[in-house]
Amino acid sequence: MANDPIYKVIFFNQGQVYELYARNVYQSDLMGFLEVEEFIFGERTQVIVDPAEEKLKNEFASIKRSFIPVHSVVRIDEVEKEGASKITEVKGGNVTPLPFPSIVPSSNKPK
Repeated sequence: MANDPIYKVIFFNQGQVYELYARNVYQSDLMGFLEVEEFIFGERTQVIVDPAEEKLKNEFASIKRSFIPVHSVVRIDEVEKEGASKITEVKGGNVTPLPFPSIVPSSNKPK
């Protein structure tokens, strides 16, 4: 297992940026989704406990596989070893991104 790749997945979720580490990342059979499996969190051997990582660990503790919308993914990197998982707030700037529509409008125009 020493040669198994580790992936750092960064994605948007409800106005926050999640940074997680996982062993398996691949395109889902569900169109437009990415599957992330086998989440990796830091060991408890450290003296200092990071509350942000503990929150993520508790949130994803019972999750076997997560389906992330492709348009929410910022970046996926293959890394040598895992780091600290974290959640950061999205800081507003001078430019506001356009919102993604949750429902595509239909074209019911009279003929």
